[in-house]
Amino acid sequence: MENSLDVEIVDFPETRIAVLEHHGDLALEHESVQKLIAWRIANKIPPSDKHRSYGIHYNDPTVVPKEEYRVDLGISYEAEIAENPYGVIGKVIPALRCAKARHIGSCNNVSVARDLYQVWLPQSNRKLADFPIFFHYVNVGPGIREEDMITDVYLPVL
Repeated sequence: MENSLDVEIVDFPETRIAVLEHHGDLALEHESVQKLIAWRIANKIPPSDKHRSYGIHYNDPTVVPKEEYRVDLGISYEAEIAENPYGVIGKVIPALRCAKARHIGSCNNVSVARDLYQVWLPQSNRKLADFPIFFHYVNVGPGIREEDMITDVYLPVL
């Protein structure tokens, strides 16, 4: 970890998202991502600032049994979501006060999330809010080198 973690407290706005719920082995998460991408293509939803990519992480895959791992893979999307063969449903990230930190590098090991929990939170005098940590994948997709990937990590706090 770097000597200092650059954290800012932000007010995250309520955001409607189209979600594919992934339950189970982290090794199979890529298949869930592919289903969400297929839904996105079928609905003509291009990656953009209007349609941001999110991951809501309910637990840490390095500490829970693989069958208990759970993440919602999502895209900000305002329209109603019709029943579909991909399993994509609508959810909401509520308006939240969050500690936000940026991770540069592979989104397969977002060490900033661990640092927020283990280093920043105990020193901050803040308590966790009742919503899981979530990631905004700022630049994802083909053509983005791992070392250039940007992930904003949001830790909901009181």
